[in-house]
Amino acid sequence: MSIAKLITIDGPSASGKSSVSREVARRLGWPWVSTGAFYRGLALAALKNKVVASDEKALVSLASDTLWKIKMTPEDTLVLFDDLDVTGEIFGEKVGAMASQISQIPGVRSALLQRQRDCFQPSRGLVAEGRDCGTVVFPKAAAKIYLTASPSLRAMRRSEQEQESLEETLKLQKDRDKQDSQRRVAPLKVADGALTIDSSYLSLAEVVDEVLKYAQSLGIKDLVKGP
Repeated sequence: MSIAKLITIDGPSASGKSSVSREVARRLGWPWVSTGAFYRGLALAALKNKVVASDEKALVSLASDTLWKIKMTPEDTLVLFDDLDVTGEIFGEKVGAMASQISQIPGVRSALLQRQRDCFQPSRGLVAEGRDCGTVVFPKAAAKIYLTASPSLRAMRRSEQEQESLEETLKLQKDRDKQDSQRRVAPLKVADGALTIDSSYLSLAEVVDEVLKYAQSLGIKDLVKGP
């Protein structure tokens, strides 16, 4: 049986998942979470503590360390390190590359999985976005979306966001996409029954409308609010 008040939005980096999921959640009056923040938060904590990606034991231990935390807000999924908001640091390509590496480690994924699932409270609902929300974290979600966009547009979005060169951003993005799609554990893929949306030439409002229309078709219509 699917979980009615739960929508997942998966896809590669810079496909628009955060903006779309945030707006969908606002329209529904639900909380939202970026599950990728758990991996990026752990990656940042590892970099700050000089823990290398090959040290699974240290990473698994750090995954449950209270030195870093995730905090959900209506506008963002915050990462706190030593009680300081370091969310602005987690979107750099170095952190993203580290997050992609450590996300391939079974022990790390297992250590973070329950923390991700604990974000959902049945009475409040949840819009969850990431790489494997519909396939692994919340496989029983009522509505599953796979959001994608052309590689060049995704790289352009990220290079503008991070003020990095387009060429370097595209190279790092290709490497990370390959790692994410080819990893043995929870690879990036379209979840069974998911609706695929290409956001390359759609506005944010158009993508959100498609998501909500799909949610309505699956019986979530009574929960959908107006703009």
